[in-house]
Amino acid sequence: MNVDSFFKILDAQYANKLPFVVYSRPINSIIKCWLQKDNKLHTTANFTESGFVFSPFDLSTESILLPQENCEHHTLEISNLKLETEIVITEIKNKQKLDHIDLVSKGIETIKSTNLDKVVLSREVVKTTDSKKPLEVFKRLFNTYKNAMVYCWYHPKVGLWLGATPELLFKVDGKQLTTISLAGTQPYNSNKQVSWTHKEYEEQQIVTDYIKTQVSPLSSAVNISDVETVKAGNLLHLKTYIRSRIKSDVELISVIKTLHPTPAVCGFPKQLAKDFILKNENYKRQYYTGFLGELNLKQTKTRNTNKRNVENSAYALVKGYSNFYVNLRCMQFKDNMAIIYVGGGITKDSIAEKEWDETVNKTKTINNVLD
Repeated sequence: MNVDSFFKILDAQYANKLPFVVYSRPINSIIKCWLQKDNKLHTTANFTESGFVFSPFDLSTESILLPQENCEHHTLEISNLKLETEIVITEIKNKQKLDHIDLVSKGIETIKSTNLDKVVLSREVVKTTDSKKPLEVFKRLFNTYKNAMVYCWYHPKVGLWLGATPELLFKVDGKQLTTISLAGTQPYNSNKQVSWTHKEYEEQQIVTDYIKTQVSPLSSAVNISDVETVKAGNLLHLKTYIRSRIKSDVELISVIKTLHPTPAVCGFPKQLAKDFILKNENYKRQYYTGFLGELNLKQTKTRNTNKRNVENSAYALVKGYSNFYVNLRCMQFKDNMAIIYVGGGITKDSIAEKEWDETVNKTKTINNVLD
């Protein structure tokens, strides 16, 4: 399928108010789209189905499913997309800076006076827009953020979301589990040597230790990589890979409930942090810091074996495959508004003013494709 046909089908799906998702995974020139054949709202609670899942921060709210068998599927391989129209965006001015600094200050005081070690606090940035073409925003995200999972997701009964998230929640290939610890944020500067503070290393280590503790009871072995600095758009983060072998009797829902939400988007201890967020953020995150991705897809792999005096032979392995990304660096189109969601991790060493600056830097991921 050529690029014009691919996006013509997507435009028609959106115009007809039918659910769809279009996305591209990191370091990948392949764009996939799923087009649901009707407007029915499908949900999942046990994650045993096959499809594309869109899950909220708080799993007491149902996760939305585009069922694999109820969707058309198309694939496009391309390195860059032609842009067609401009997008007009105007930020709505408000007193959000003072509000966010007050929220962060309250978080710091709570950490110092209770058993809470870390809490991730977020805010909305609301802009007005005359854009009726969210797929143009997706094209800009795809062209700009090659190291992210970029997507545009729509359901007429839920809403329209777009994002460019650098963070894998986890992937499961058969029984092989891979997840990452991602924390610490600073602007990328090609002329400046990268330097991380004790606070940032501590924040990242909290996430790594938490994930290791959580996956160990589910796994027969756990391996942890060294910490590395990675670039995501105009930002740098600290990153560690955690890989393990899931025990044969462990189901996917157990892995999800164990890892989501991570300290990178919620805090630690998880329940204390989540309670603080739900009580104090003064808005509902909905699908921000939830997760999205392919659920229980069947993947056929071909493996070659060398045998003496025999040509290479191949055999196919069919495995269940899931990969989920944390819904960060995202926005929601609602009426004539573009709502951008940003946040940051708070510890006892945080400085409220600097935490505000970090959220401003994070808005640039979306702003760079809107301005």
